[in-house]
Amino acid sequence: MIIIKTKEEIEILREGGKRLATVLHKVKDMVKPGISTWELDKYAEKLIRDMGDYPAFLNYKPEGADFPYPASLCVSVNNEVVHGIPKKEKILQEGDIVSIDLGLRHNGLYTDMAMTVGVGEISNASKKLLKTTEQALMVGIEAAQCGNKTGDIGHAIEGFVRPHKYGIVEVLSGHGVGKYIHEDPYIPNFGKANTGVKLVKDMVIAIEPMLNNGTKNVVVDNDGYTFRTADGKRSAHFEHTILITDGEPEILTKI
Repeated sequence: MIIIKTKEEIEILREGGKRLATVLHKVKDMVKPGISTWELDKYAEKLIRDMGDYPAFLNYKPEGADFPYPASLCVSVNNEVVHGIPKKEKILQEGDIVSIDLGLRHNGLYTDMAMTVGVGEISNASKKLLKTTEQALMVGIEAAQCGNKTGDIGHAIEGFVRPHKYGIVEVLSGHGVGKYIHEDPYIPNFGKANTGVKLVKDMVIAIEPMLNNGTKNVVVDNDGYTFRTADGKRSAHFEHTILITDGEPEILTKI
């Protein structure tokens, strides 16, 4: 079921989105060689709790999972696509790329955001992967116009990405967000124009392209959460929570 947000809920989501963006950018600034993914997670959790909010992913149990997610921040390094579990022994190295994905609950409502950043100096190939994925997100947001359909978002992202020859992850997608961390509709990063669910004013959705520097195929680690590229090549992930309006879509997860 699609949940249309009220005026009051949208104001809460605007504030929550701003808070989430502030936290994630501070976490981004902590990314450097020698730091553990666990330290990033604990820093993100502290920042959220210090504002009186709650980390949305902590103890969240997706359908089919054997146990709740044990951290606040998803930290996915190099060939990990999404949902990497932070660990004390996982130390970032010069040249790595790392996806930091975070959800926040503010006054009972949820926002979701992700970005992929380089650790120290990264290769030109990695820079291109990050830039293209972030651009694909913005292309998808531009297509999220009132009256369009979810398929128009996926079609726009796919049309932008294909010339770059990256693999578009198909088994993971964007989604509605707000009252719950995951809501309808499902928003794939590929597809046909004018298909899927119609976008209407005051819908709140998360758009999140995931691009691989190789195959689109992924595998899941034994931990039940971490998705990796099937060929071991690198992956990047960017995400914003946005509001569908009468005009241009509004990015809620911005400072």
